[in-house]
Amino acid sequence: MSDWDIIIQEWPRFANGFLNSVVLFVASTIGAFVLGGLMVNGLRSSRSIVRRAFHFYVDGLRMLPFLIFVYLLYYGLPSFGIKLDAWTAGLLGLVIYHSAYVAEILRGSWDQLPNGQSESAQACGFYGIKMFRRIILPQLILNTAPILGNQLIYMLKDTAFLMIITVQELTYAASSVQSMYFVPLQPFIIAIALYWAVSLLIEGLVALVHRTAKERGFGQT
Repeated sequence: MSDWDIIIQEWPRFANGFLNSVVLFVASTIGAFVLGGLMVNGLRSSRSIVRRAFHFYVDGLRMLPFLIFVYLLYYGLPSFGIKLDAWTAGLLGLVIYHSAYVAEILRGSWDQLPNGQSESAQACGFYGIKMFRRIILPQLILNTAPILGNQLIYMLKDTAFLMIITVQELTYAASSVQSMYFVPLQPFIIAIALYWAVSLLIEGLVALVHRTAKERGFGQT
C-alpha cells in the first residue's frame, strides 16, 4: 500500500479533524468578536480605574503565548478544583485569548473616529449599547476589515495547538496518521492544503467586506 493509499484509507479521520477545526474556528470567532466588542467599551471607559484594569487584562493576554495559555486552562485549572474537558478548554482558550486582540484592534479604530460623532449620534436619539451597535461597531468592522481578517487566520492556525490537550482537530488527525503508519510527509500536506483552503475563503470574504467599506467611504484606500 502506497503512502497516498493510506491517506485515502484514513480520509474519514481527516474529515472529522477538519470538521472539528472548522466548528472550533467558527464558534471561537463568534465568541471572540462578541467578547472583544464588549471589552472595547471598557478600554475606552471614562473611569480611569476601569480603563486601566481592561488595558492590563488585554495586554497580559496579548503577551502570553497561546500554547501556554491553553495548556494552563486544561492542565493547570484542575489544581484549583476546576476541570474542563479538552473541547471546552480549547474553545474557551480561543475565545478569551483572541478577544483581547479583537478588542485592541477595535479600540485603535475607534480612536480614529471623529470626536463629535458620539455627540451627533446622541442628538439623533442613540445612546449606550444602541449607539455602539448601530453607529460605532459597523464603522469599526468596516475600517479594520483587513486587520480583523488577518486575526481570523491567526485564530484558525491556533486551533492546531489544541492537539496538545488532545482535541481531535485537523493537526491531531494528521499526527495520528503519521504515527500509526510512519508516513512523514503526506498527512501534513493534506492538513496544509485544508488550512490553505479555509484561509483563502477568509481572505475572499475579507476582500468583499473591504471593497464594500471603500465604496462607502470607510477603510484604507
